Amino acid sequence: FSKCRCVSVLRFKDSRMDDVWLVDFYAPWCGYCKKLEPVWQEVGAELSRSGSPVRVGKMDATAYSGMASEFGVRGYPTIKLLKGELAYNYKGPRTKDDVIEFANRVAGPAVRSLPSRQMFEHVLKRHSVLFLYVGGESPLKEKYTEVASELIVYTYFFSASEDVLPESVTLHELPSVLVFKDGTYFTYDEYEDGSLSSWVNRERFQSYLPIDGFTLYELGETGTAIPEHQVQRCGSCGHGLIQRVAAEHRDQFNRDFQFGHMDGNDYINSLIMGEVSVPSIIILNTSNEQYFLPAEPVEDLQQLLQFFSSVLDGSAPAYGGDGFLQRIKRVAYDARSTVMSVFRSSPLLGCFLFGLPLGVISLMCYGICMAESEDDTELMKRDGFTDEEEDEGEEEEQQRLTAGAEDTGEEDEDAEKINQKSPSEKKVD
Repeated sequence: FSKCRCVSVLRFKDSRMDDVWLVDFYAPWCGYCKKLEPVWQEVGAELSRSGSPVRVGKMDATAYSGMASEFGVRGYPTIKLLKGELAYNYKGPRTKDDVIEFANRVAGPAVRSLPSRQMFEHVLKRHSVLFLYVGGESPLKEKYTEVASELIVYTYFFSASEDVLPESVTLHELPSVLVFKDGTYFTYDEYEDGSLSSWVNRERFQSYLPIDGFTLYELGETGTAIPEHQVQRCGSCGHGLIQRVAAEHRDQFNRDFQFGHMDGNDYINSLIMGEVSVPSIIILNTSNEQYFLPAEPVEDLQQLLQFFSSVLDGSAPAYGGDGFLQRIKRVAYDARSTVMSVFRSSPLLGCFLFGLPLGVISLMCYGICMAESEDDTELMKRDGFTDEEEDEGEEEEQQRLTAGAEDTGEEDEDAEKINQKSPSEKKVD
């Protein structure tokens, strides 16, 4: 979509179903879209040089809102890979290498075949997590292919025959689905692990991994298909206990917890609306934003295991949540934190950003009040009165009322005297 936008969009419509497209839906006013622009140019150039079948383009979603709505675009920028009737959302970091890796993975077949042991060892070195189907045609393979088509955006899926596997891998039955990660492998068991999709969603993460904003988003997006809780140790030291739990007690906690490490405490501070010490241990439920904290400092492995067990059996107190009041408090806390950070980093800029609007609002209120006062004065002038004239008129009216009251009193006295006279005096009068 370069020189002539209309012709390019028509060409996109014509070749939409025949080609694989990687499209950036953007808005001209979006700052994140402008930041992505140079990265997007590099992505297009790299895929073109490598001979990739993926065609790269971008579309102004504000100018072509109908087409953007057709693909479910709700924010900017939105990166989608369009393959036939399928549209895959990209939700990872917006770097050249990550976007290219996503495009190459999703553009290819959902399930890739490994014809030899050498090829298997090669892909095992390249990927930290990979899934492998072993066996011939079966209902399990059909399910595996369906799951791969849905979750190819996150990880790789392969298939191979049993003789491709090294001797260290032992299968109890065929067909089987395995995941290779953390230097070992685990086998899918339908009776213990539930649906294949849930198991893949749970196992596509390493047992212990660094957690950032994108990882938290993925963990929260998967809902009940992934472990409900994420254990995070904030800070850059002291990971040993949690790593031991992730490795040595996998069978006990793997279905309920995802273990990881988060550098810094900004996200956790925003969640609990307070200051958490570093390092510390917190269990976060991404489905409802509840969190759990140990009642006392964790000093050994036994204390940590007891803390995890108390969360599972419901005896540990839960904090936070996504209720209405909690959301309001969190918004207020985030707003206050933002204001304080602005003033700490640049006091002059903070005074300008917040003082200028307050000054404008004050002037507006003052102008409205003065306008009402002037309107009252103008109305009185139209009626022929000013404030002083009105006061004088009120005084004159009061004097007239007083004088009238005195005259009335004298007349009453005269009438009383007349009534007291005798008939002969009245006749003389």
